[in-house]
Amino acid sequence: MTATVDEIRSKVQALMPTARDELATLVGFRSVADSRQFPPEECRRAASWVKDAFVAAGIGHVELIETPDGSDAVVGHQPGPDGAPTVLLYCHYDVQPPGDEGKWHTSPFELTEKDGRWYGRGAADCKGNIVMHLLALRALGTPFPVGIRIVAEGSEEMGTGGLEALVQQRPDLFQADMILVVDTGNAEVGQPTATVTLRGLANVVVHVETLAGEVHSGMFGGPAPDAMAALVQMLSTLRDADGNTVVDGLESGQAWSGVDYAEDQFRTDAGVLDGVELAGTGSVADRVWARPALTILGMDCPPVVGSAAAIQPRASARLNLRVPPGMDPKKAQDALTAHLLAAAPWGAKVTVDPEQLGAPFRASTDGPGYAALGAAMAEAFGKAMGTVGQGGSIPLCNVFAGEVPGAELVMLGVEEPRCLIHAPNESVDPSEIENLAVAEALFLTRFADTR
Repeated sequence: MTATVDEIRSKVQALMPTARDELATLVGFRSVADSRQFPPEECRRAASWVKDAFVAAGIGHVELIETPDGSDAVVGHQPGPDGAPTVLLYCHYDVQPPGDEGKWHTSPFELTEKDGRWYGRGAADCKGNIVMHLLALRALGTPFPVGIRIVAEGSEEMGTGGLEALVQQRPDLFQADMILVVDTGNAEVGQPTATVTLRGLANVVVHVETLAGEVHSGMFGGPAPDAMAALVQMLSTLRDADGNTVVDGLESGQAWSGVDYAEDQFRTDAGVLDGVELAGTGSVADRVWARPALTILGMDCPPVVGSAAAIQPRASARLNLRVPPGMDPKKAQDALTAHLLAAAPWGAKVTVDPEQLGAPFRASTDGPGYAALGAAMAEAFGKAMGTVGQGGSIPLCNVFAGEVPGAELVMLGVEEPRCLIHAPNESVDPSEIENLAVAEALFLTRFADTR
């Protein structure tokens, strides 16, 4: 007999004290995948704990596999009944560095309850999701109604590509009918949300040269072509008067059709100062999820302190172009390069060096897995599931799409906006862990019925 939502919730609620204790243990591991800042033993301890926890939750075969970047991936498999589909559950146990610990109100590596939330580095991103997976599996109990694969990544925050390379080397370890990439979150607490799009990226570095060397601004200022002024003028052409990204030959993108992103919420999330307007036109969701966006990441120029009365002979800037689904990142990069070359004033010598490309991603939302997930989320939260995009890139999603082409893939998780992931005072709302665990357990039972 298929378990009801009330039966599953009762089990999850009974397990919440255990979940809190386990999250406290996980947060206590200083598992930053950067040996320059933290001992690598911390990541190994966290990986071993995660391995043992999934074995205890009913995953029969779990192992640590070293990936090409040196990190350990926790990879496991528990076959399901004959003919049952298989679901892959993703998470990661490494965390961002705490940053300036003086800005934390609590110890970053000690789970602390305050005003109904649980604080600590990784409490949401992504150790809260590990605990959520464990809750869902324990609430179901064995035998599971579907085959389960689990993978916990060990270097996601460093972006060094270890797991992506492992998926390409050993795709057999990741074959599934449905992949839940659990490292995003709801639009707000209590609003079930699936992330279905990711923007890609197309970076370049532009160099401008105008003089053989520095010359005095008093003796030569005026007719002498200033490389910094030329670069500033070129960069100014990449935004219109309203702040929209405008690159010649690049489409402006489309409208977002999922959950809205309220302007007040965005201002709070982004820390926009009072009185400062948002850049661009259209809805916030359009601008952050469905349109290209150009950001100046850095510039090579003299600092204010110590600067001299000299005209600069050369200047450079590193540019980040975020590319929405439906837009080819290579074509976007080429368009940006051509735009910069054409915008150079005074015959300035310009070179543009292309950097890495990242493909955008759009999840399929018309399959049985997505339908089962939507139904489960609605049962668990009491509200229909909405959809959002994510402005950043998750290369692993594209790798999964290439190596496991028959699988549906959806992103979700406990990381709603108040979590402040990557920032001081990261926290998680325990109700999100509970409700997501109920939803995941329900999904695993409902998805079994689709075969």
